[in-house]
Amino acid sequence: MTDSKELQVKEKKEVAAPAEYTQPGLVFTPSVDIFETETEITLLADMPGVTSQNLNIDLRDDTLTLTGEIEPFEGPDEQDILIEYEVGKYLREFTLSEVIDQEKIEAKLNDGVLRLNLPKVEKAKPRKIVVTAG
Repeated sequence: MTDSKELQVKEKKEVAAPAEYTQPGLVFTPSVDIFETETEITLLADMPGVTSQNLNIDLRDDTLTLTGEIEPFEGPDEQDILIEYEVGKYLREFTLSEVIDQEKIEAKLNDGVLRLNLPKVEKAKPRKIVVTAG
């Protein structure tokens, strides 16, 4: 059996909490990718099993907080035989700078991937100064 770089199992990581949670259960840190252009920053967060109804995006005091909850998949009349996919909560926080136009942030959840578009304020966007002769 060879070690394939194309397919690697990545375990969920439990959040090391600085404080105690008020609700029991596991809390995971979603993995993120962040991209930047001249006009915006895009953040992709992996939150498999989270639905839009169980996703909360909170912005206060320049802190963007993502929380999501995974509900158990088994039905009320089903009995667990083997559970490898743990359920719990996702939590991740980001501090936003004054470069982000907080009023225009957009969020979309598709197939367990949250996409946040964080547009930059006009003054932070680069612009070309036209030089005239004379």
